[in-house]
Amino acid sequence: MKKIADFIAHHPKFMIIVMTLLLIPSVIGYKATGVNYDILSYLPKDLKSTQGQDILDKNFKNAATGMLILNGSDNDAEKLKKEIKKIDGVEDVISKTSLVGQTVPNSFLPDNIRNIFYAEDSTMMMVKFSESSSSFKTMNAIEQIRNIKSNKKYLSGMSALVKDTKDLIDKETVIYALLAVALGLIILSMTNESTVIPFVFMLNIGYAVVYNFGTNIFLGEISYLTKAIAAVLQLAVTMDYSIFLYHRYVEEKNKREDKNDAMSRAIQNTFKSLFSSSLTTFAGFLVLVLMRLTLGKDIGLVMSKGVFIGLLSTLMVLPPMLLLTEKAVDKYNHRVLLPSFDKLSDGVIDHKRILAVVFVVLFIPAIIGSTHTKLYYNLDRSLPQNLDSIVSLNKMKKDYNMATTHFIIIKDDLSNTSMTEMIDQIEKTDGINSVLSTNSLTGVTLPATFLPDKLRDSFVKDGYQMIMVNSKYQTASPEAHTQVAKLRDIISHHDKEGYLTGEAVLTDDLTKISDQDFKMVNIASLIAVFIIIAVAFKSIGIPVVLIAAIELAIQINMAVPYYFGQTIPFITSIVIGVIQLGSTIDYSILLTDRFLHEYRKSKDINKSLKISVKETSKSIVTSALSFMAATIGVGIYSKMEIVSTICTFLARGAIISMLVIILLLPAVLSIAFPFIKKTTKGLA
Repeated sequence: MKKIADFIAHHPKFMIIVMTLLLIPSVIGYKATGVNYDILSYLPKDLKSTQGQDILDKNFKNAATGMLILNGSDNDAEKLKKEIKKIDGVEDVISKTSLVGQTVPNSFLPDNIRNIFYAEDSTMMMVKFSESSSSFKTMNAIEQIRNIKSNKKYLSGMSALVKDTKDLIDKETVIYALLAVALGLIILSMTNESTVIPFVFMLNIGYAVVYNFGTNIFLGEISYLTKAIAAVLQLAVTMDYSIFLYHRYVEEKNKREDKNDAMSRAIQNTFKSLFSSSLTTFAGFLVLVLMRLTLGKDIGLVMSKGVFIGLLSTLMVLPPMLLLTEKAVDKYNHRVLLPSFDKLSDGVIDHKRILAVVFVVLFIPAIIGSTHTKLYYNLDRSLPQNLDSIVSLNKMKKDYNMATTHFIIIKDDLSNTSMTEMIDQIEKTDGINSVLSTNSLTGVTLPATFLPDKLRDSFVKDGYQMIMVNSKYQTASPEAHTQVAKLRDIISHHDKEGYLTGEAVLTDDLTKISDQDFKMVNIASLIAVFIIIAVAFKSIGIPVVLIAAIELAIQINMAVPYYFGQTIPFITSIVIGVIQLGSTIDYSILLTDRFLHEYRKSKDINKSLKISVKETSKSIVTSALSFMAATIGVGIYSKMEIVSTICTFLARGAIISMLVIILLLPAVLSIAFPFIKKTTKGLA
């Protein structure tokens, strides 16, 4: 490490040139990395719903289906249909004329057909896309459909939802980064003497973010959620590293005449503490890889990599930057706006028994609130309600009483008797308002063998038969859950290998899997962090106390929505606890490490705690405020509720963790010290 540190410190211009040149392949890699805007595609591949979706995609070219409502007559609809079918990425457009031809008057249509395609003064068509919901070809096709000049039209469905999500995220992501940087600079300026140093810190993190996004090319693609929050999160959780190194460098400069030697020593001395500090954050993100919903793997890999790259950038990019900007850093200074924390340290220790009781009592409302916080799983709810896809979905619900569409895939050799019986049972299921299949078509017009090949291929292909089932129940509602369970029973009775899929079905599976993931990742993160702290302190008691403190902060954070009557996106409950634990446990480690250091010198618990609170509070407050600054702007600004909620929780969580650590943890350490002393090596 000494040789590496010496090289970095004594060749700052060379290091800056090399590290800057590395930004070029990183930018190329970033541009070449795909982005997946469909959360449902992250469901496990062993589910029957996802297997059914694959069959729809590969065999029927039907994994992405949009419902298009057009105000106007049949002639208007036919004209629009012809235009849409010319678009690259559109497999087919199914309308009334696709089923019964143009000669059958609407008044002669059976109710089940008329109710599907007509409502008041509008006509509905089903647009089948040739690729998946999140493919760029489908996105481009949707854009072209929307740009066709016609009467007022409404395009709904998962593909349209994904398209609007993409457009919104692409527009907002740059603003997220700008907000995080601007607010971060304000906090850093308040907590540092130098006017220049906050800009140096931000530039260093900028390098790290570009490296991280560039290396995502090895993952193939990342989720839109990762794209939206990764830069902000990386800034929030790695800013400490820059602060630690800079403070150590200033300390070493006071001991040595040569600034390069001082920087080399700072790198060497900081490496171990930075590595230890980053371990808990790294582990916190890495456990997300264990989620069955592979969105967790996506966020976990990108962010754990981001923590590691942030550490390397702090050791390899920041030192040359500090050396090259030395004169400007020293020249422009101002007063630090943080208090001394003397009164705080005295007050915390003088009232330690009361604060210890408060610590225990707070768990009651915190756990009650966090376990009763309501979650939602329907993705359209997280988007602004004025988006085209949401307006169209509401139009579909209102005029056609159709909130979602299920797809059933069964063997094509199922007997007519069994098929008729199954469809009859499906139609009688609560909430089902229409069923479309070859049976419903041939019962009206011709035998199946006389159906046009294009139409027949839409329903029968490669040994499978597809049935479309329209439901009036909202995705992720309790009624939809009951309906899906009922449909699965009906299908299984007639074809044990049959598949039920579609947005509502996939979301139903998402609900079950995310509940399992929530429990699993929280347990895994607790175990990982416990082991890291236990090894670092050679103690059993210390990790118990420190994790209890952060868990209180997490439970309080998760309880807030319950007491304010809010319902939050499901993914928030899974990732927040893990991220807050991994990224803010450092506050408690810093305070406890200083406490043990002082105790070994004086053997006085109260005196040691007062010194540790006084000396570490500035670093803890600076870190927490920096974390909050990086995330709160996005939380307030973002129109994507998933992004907004996650960032708001992270900002609030950093402040709650800070308050718990500097106000309550010292009291708990004092009360629990006999237990800590017995279970910590070298402390007795």
